[in-house]
Amino acid sequence: MDLKDTPKGRGTSRSKVWSTLVQQRFLLLMSLPFLIWLFIFQYLPLWGWVMAFQKYRPGRSFSEQQWVGFDNFVQLFADERFYLVLRNTLAMSFMSLVVGFTIPILFALLLNELRLMWFKRTIQTIAYLPHFVSWVIVAGLVTKMLSTQDGGVNDLLLFLGLIDTPISFMAEEKLFWWIVTISDMWKETGWNSIIFLAAMSGIDPEQYEAATVDGGGRLRKMWHITLPGIRPTIMVVLILSIGWLMSIGFEKQFLLGNPLVVDYAEVLELYILNYGIKLGRFSFGTAVGIFNSVVSIILLLGANYVFKKITKESVI
Repeated sequence: MDLKDTPKGRGTSRSKVWSTLVQQRFLLLMSLPFLIWLFIFQYLPLWGWVMAFQKYRPGRSFSEQQWVGFDNFVQLFADERFYLVLRNTLAMSFMSLVVGFTIPILFALLLNELRLMWFKRTIQTIAYLPHFVSWVIVAGLVTKMLSTQDGGVNDLLLFLGLIDTPISFMAEEKLFWWIVTISDMWKETGWNSIIFLAAMSGIDPEQYEAATVDGGGRLRKMWHITLPGIRPTIMVVLILSIGWLMSIGFEKQFLLGNPLVVDYAEVLELYILNYGIKLGRFSFGTAVGIFNSVVSIILLLGANYVFKKITKESVI
């Protein structure tokens, strides 16, 4: 019989747990404010989900609210606009996932190869700065750059002779997804590369020295040492990114969109704002939010299961 199954073994195990808790008591105390914040702002608001099953009217007590069951969800899935919005959300989220996941890895690989530390730090600082710029400012810059009057992009294309007349980029529906994706890539590439650079710093330098002795060039080192070394980080970030696929936000679409491209710009968060909150349909907006959360959980658990089976890497 295993010693752990005996009373003495269980007592020893409990004593080790308590000993560990005592040793790490300061770390636990440091994490306590975060746990309180998490409970207040993330878990406590879940009580509001009951509105999705009511015909909620502000100012009335809980007992006075009218219960309607799944009527709000029936309205949601019967609305043709919802499927158009869902298409836009998934399309832009997928494009953002592909571009916003691969480009930071490539950027981190190239940055990691720089030998002049002052130059490396300068590039890092320049690349990180756009993350701290408000989307209001970014949207203004993008709109100005793509303008048909003195817009930098149109002026460059005209100078190169690639076009004869300026292109109204912001009025082209099918270009909107690309405009959002490229704008987001410019803004977040430097910031998203931080975690990969941190993972690269943990790779044993002796592996590179051994590869140099064996005649390996920089590309071979990146392929056979750097990428395998950060593979666990890549897998975890990819799984979490898939879990956030439905939570694309709405700032980019709200600020860059206009009535001419609304059929390609509206996403779930904007749909909740326009057809839920603005119209006083709080229960309908809550139903859309629940749908979004449930799909996100399914995507996260599904991606975690698949990657755990294939790559043996997982989040949970």
